[in-house]
Amino acid sequence: MRLSWTAFTELLRCTLLGHLRNRLALVLAVAFIPIWIAVARLCTSDQVVRIRLDAIGAPLSAPASQVGQVASALGAVTMVAGFITFTETFQSRQMDRRLLLAGYPRLPMLLAKLAAVALTAAVLAFYTTIVLWVSLPVRHTAPLALAFAGAGLVYGGIGLLLGSLVRGELEGFFLIIMLSLVDTGLQNPVFNTLMDVAGVSALPLYGVNQLALSSTLTPQSAWSPGLLSLAWSAATGALALLVLHTHRPSRAPWSRRTRVQAG
Repeated sequence: MRLSWTAFTELLRCTLLGHLRNRLALVLAVAFIPIWIAVARLCTSDQVVRIRLDAIGAPLSAPASQVGQVASALGAVTMVAGFITFTETFQSRQMDRRLLLAGYPRLPMLLAKLAAVALTAAVLAFYTTIVLWVSLPVRHTAPLALAFAGAGLVYGGIGLLLGSLVRGELEGFFLIIMLSLVDTGLQNPVFNTLMDVAGVSALPLYGVNQLALSSTLTPQSAWSPGLLSLAWSAATGALALLVLHTHRPSRAPWSRRTRVQAG
């Protein structure tokens, strides 16, 4: 048990240090989020739009600039979380393979990667909530932070999954960008005021989008959509762990091959 805990904490530390050494990821996290929110604030009019929020079961009227800033913040979090996790997972594949062949325990490695995704999502959620609070009169900060954390967890899991599957970084970056643009674009009330596109409720960010909008723009905050984001987070995380488990070698085949060669 102590050995497993040591293996978990050591790999978690190495994974987080890898995030800190990734200068592009740090620039994206620190600069891209406030810049993207500022662009939405400057480029969107103050015209009042009427949108429908299933989270509160009633229509809502709000300035388009405020709605656009919330949607842009969610999009920025998804892209940054996906990029950070994908880059680290993709670049560490060979090292992970060597560690497993050398006998490194598999379960602590998988759990450490998932814990790194959760910590990254929490930091991004805290930072984005502060930035949006400075830019907007946020009504409820706690559920808003939960919405951003849910978005980071979902796309962090997707980044973890793609980092284990794709053959090149360009393919992974393209998939993350396209998934994020489609997901956030279909649910941006500035472009789709009714949000009545078929199947929109099945998108990964549906729950966090509802939670973020209601937390920022309405006096009441509905926590229930956050459960949907947690379900998506659990699903993407579990699928990513399954792929990591099946795509990483174990020591047993290596040991058997060594014995055969020795014989």
